[in-house]
Amino acid sequence: MEFENVTAVAAGNVYFEGKVVSHTILMPDGAKKTLGVILPGSYHFGTGAAEIMEIVEGACSYVLDGGESSQKVASGGRFEVSANSGFTITVEGGPCHYVCSFVQ
Repeated sequence: MEFENVTAVAAGNVYFEGKVVSHTILMPDGAKKTLGVILPGSYHFGTGAAEIMEIVEGACSYVLDGGESSQKVASGGRFEVSANSGFTITVEGGPCHYVCSFVQ
């Protein structure tokens, strides 16, 4: 996956003692995305805006807030998270690389 004509924010967002790192990119139309890597572990994130999480390398599983079942997502897959909600993402084995799009 490649993005052209974007503005990249050089300072990263570092979570969970460096086990999740993302960088923000701003698209030509003003849309915001983050792209990053999640190291093995289990992490909870809250959402303000709705999100689309695309897994570009590796794999993960997730549970949406209020849900009970874990869903697996491999490279090339994606999942959606509602606004003002959250999810727990779990990565086993190697790192999981992702692109997160914020839905307006």
